[in-house]
Amino acid sequence: MELKTPYFLIDEAALEKNLRILKSVSDASGAKILLAQKAYSCFATYPLIAKYLDGTAASGLYEARLGKEHFGKQTHVFSPAFREEETEELAKYCDHVIFNSPAQAKKFAPFFRARNISCGLRVNPERSTQQGHAQYDPCAPCSRLGTTILEFDESVLPLLDGLHMHTLCEQNSDALEETVEALEEKFGKYLSRLRWLNLGGGHHITRGDYDIPRLLSLLVRLRERYGLQIYLEPGEAVVLNAGTLVSRVLDIVQNGMDIAILDASATCHMPDVLEMPYRPPVRNGGAPHEKKYTYRLAGPTCLAGDIIGDYSFDAPLCCGDEIVFEDMALYTMVKTNTFNGMPLPAIALKKEDGSIRVLKTFSYENFKTRLS
Repeated sequence: MELKTPYFLIDEAALEKNLRILKSVSDASGAKILLAQKAYSCFATYPLIAKYLDGTAASGLYEARLGKEHFGKQTHVFSPAFREEETEELAKYCDHVIFNSPAQAKKFAPFFRARNISCGLRVNPERSTQQGHAQYDPCAPCSRLGTTILEFDESVLPLLDGLHMHTLCEQNSDALEETVEALEEKFGKYLSRLRWLNLGGGHHITRGDYDIPRLLSLLVRLRERYGLQIYLEPGEAVVLNAGTLVSRVLDIVQNGMDIAILDASATCHMPDVLEMPYRPPVRNGGAPHEKKYTYRLAGPTCLAGDIIGDYSFDAPLCCGDEIVFEDMALYTMVKTNTFNGMPLPAIALKKEDGSIRVLKTFSYENFKTRLS
């Protein structure tokens, strides 16, 4: 099936491969695994994901509603600060609500508990295991995310069923083990008084080199020592290497090097390339000068920094050539924007039998109606 570039293509078989790995972790450890919708919220695939996972994690009202309406299992929601005018509607969708501070817990927990919604508090173990990405490190100095032990108020304990900790970003189980050690040092005395512990996301469980036995050992130990239900809420691990962004070359210019201008934009279609920064793999492409012909791949917007990166190829690029960016399901579709009036990529699903199903296309109206 011919699709106009650029478009996202989700690979159903690759997605299900990840889900089987996550389900095996859940079965072996007793932990419940939730889809973090902030990374991926293409709800057309929720029926498949719901066969393997236990629910969704939301960052606010809209994600909570999406999870409730289209996933149909547990819905957990966390926000750095909840809006009082949204609590009535939010209570219709969530099973668990997690507060960022004791003050928020005192303000809102009685309301949610009266509606049989389980309440928790996000804590900050103050043990950073990341380097070079402070904007993705909830344990960075002066972080607003999570309550430190200094700010912890024991008077909120009767309002809580659990604690939540999210400290990782694309990391292995050794980093989780280190932060759990810090969690136990600071908050361990409270854990046996609670019902659940949510270890957040950032676990790269479906990556080839991820140490799953180490993860299982840690999860089982926590469950048995404290009598807790353990939750994990990965986003990236669910759709890792399960999607591509297909683009094509519009023009090639020269200014100190060959620059290929594509119809896909880092700024509009893959913002993590600039924010993270992140270098997406390119199918049949290599590192600069690894292969014979090196090009800078850039987007078509007016932003000078709309640059995806420098890649090399075995043959020269020509106008009309297809460029396929891999690992493009996570933190892409959820972040796209229409800066410069840039059209949004279509979204399609490659079924296990190889057929292509178009899930969503976008038009001028999607740009026009955003602001007026």
